[in-house]
Amino acid sequence: MKDFGLKKLYYSISEVSKLTDLEQYILRYWETEFDQLKPSKNRAGNRIYTNKDIKLILKIKKLLRDEKYTIEGAKRILNDGVSISAEAAAVNTANNITKVNQLKEEVRSLKKDLEDVKGFLLDLYSKL
Repeated sequence: MKDFGLKKLYYSISEVSKLTDLEQYILRYWETEFDQLKPSKNRAGNRIYTNKDIKLILKIKKLLRDEKYTIEGAKRILNDGVSISAEAAAVNTANNITKVNQLKEEVRSLKKDLEDVKGFLLDLYSKL
């Protein structure tokens, strides 16, 4: 988001368009697709966006443009409050823990094997 240095309570659709680098028609379309995006209207009937609305717009933009989700996928993430990438990170963490535990077991087994080899060699050496 571009920073114009001025924090306001409400922004017009043209200001939000500039701040988010999105066309106004896209903002209007997203209002029809995403239930969470419902800017208020002033007495003249013009949309007025809050900072919360702008953050939501940027999140939608990131999901659609950067993370390549479909609109349905982005809706699901916004409704669930958890992204698939967060779920994937949790699965990766669980997989990594499993791998670490497997490696620990392998190290224990190798240590035992080395102790056996050491015992064999010491026994062999003592017979020389």
